[in-house]
Amino acid sequence: MPGENPPPFQSSIRDGEGWGTVSSELKYANPHVQVYLSTIRTPSRPDGAPWTVVHRKGATVIAPMTADGRLLLIRQERIPVRATLWEFPAGQIDSAGEADDVTIRATALRELQEETGYELGPEGELIPMGLFFSSPGFTDEHGHLFLARGVVPSARGSMHDEAEAIHECRAFTVAEVRRMIAENEIRDANTMSTFARLSVLGFI
Repeated sequence: MPGENPPPFQSSIRDGEGWGTVSSELKYANPHVQVYLSTIRTPSRPDGAPWTVVHRKGATVIAPMTADGRLLLIRQERIPVRATLWEFPAGQIDSAGEADDVTIRATALRELQEETGYELGPEGELIPMGLFFSSPGFTDEHGHLFLARGVVPSARGSMHDEAEAIHECRAFTVAEVRRMIAENEIRDANTMSTFARLSVLGFI
């Protein structure tokens, strides 16, 4: 609530090297976002610049790949844009402090199973591919990108969160996903960023 200042969600973003927080006032908070009106010192603005900053927990984004090289996408309702989008599975990292590698990887594996109904097979591997900022003009939200190579159907099936509306999960060839991006059928930033990272790292 306004007037209260809980610490922002734990993040890898830190002041330093010309960056600093001059002031920060909480304007709105819920379990998923915190909105602050802040004054931030930058390398080119030593007196500080006023900015509205939305803090969000970090997330994982997973590109599930089957043994035959196909990629799994889920089709999920996204209320803010009034559309049902094809996406790679993703989910926020719930951590009381700054998330370590073990927590981040566990989140990726959990979201893989819950949203797609797949898990790593006996020869499968979870490969980290770095992180990216989804919209750094107003939020510190960032995603840790993973390739889950060698996934197989899970005996537990999918276990969607009650707030999610996932319509289906389907396997696509790399060529099909590339076409879907080119034809604007895939419009989700997480998915396009993960596909780009898969490409430049030589996984596809």
